[in-house]
Amino acid sequence: MQLSKRLQAVASLVTPGNRVADVGCDHAYTAIYLTEKHISPHVIAMDVNQGPIDRAKINIIKYGFGDRIDVRKSDGLEKLNEHEADTILIAGMGGALTIQILSKRMEVVRNIRELVLQPQSEIHLVRQMLCEIGFLITSENMLLEDGKYYVMMRAQAKELVTDEKTYELTEEEHFYFGRLLLEQRHPVLMEYLVREQSICENIMREFLSETTEKSRLRQQELKEKIDRIVKGRGYYNN
Repeated sequence: MQLSKRLQAVASLVTPGNRVADVGCDHAYTAIYLTEKHISPHVIAMDVNQGPIDRAKINIIKYGFGDRIDVRKSDGLEKLNEHEADTILIAGMGGALTIQILSKRMEVVRNIRELVLQPQSEIHLVRQMLCEIGFLITSENMLLEDGKYYVMMRAQAKELVTDEKTYELTEEEHFYFGRLLLEQRHPVLMEYLVREQSICENIMREFLSETTEKSRLRQQELKEKIDRIVKGRGYYNN
């Protein structure tokens, strides 16, 4: 099974040997990849829509993994039982929806060993939620594919993290850009920060001649974003 760079990067964050619940499985390509590469002994592929469920079943049979991948029509984690998986994987959904899916079944999430997430938006809110529910981000990656930037992360239950290194998020830029990505001086993140700063500064110049309240508020938002980006870029100078 050949995955996109994005989904390969997501799959690589799954701890080998973990049972996986793949939420929003679509065609079940990620589930098949995890099985084919012997990363996971058992995957539960779930999607809320019948079309993807039907295609997932066809693909799973085609690759001969019917005994190792279960397919369930499920609204988020609705059909996942407690202690049935070690990893919850959610990739390609908006940050708000990711948070909603996890929040609805906290009794299941609290018994999960790790969360592998690739939110498409509002990434800082996802990181914030992970902290609030007692998960530590232990690995992050970022890549550019087809002109889009993608961030993916693995978060583990705090009590399971024995590494001496701290993964706590303490600064605003940690939530927005990822503490581990900043500390690693990740080249793709730097590229993203440079691009975003340039975009913000260009927009700011367009507003400078306007004196309306709406313009003033927009300028303040842009200034705050630029200041945050500058702090993030500061990690690359140390």
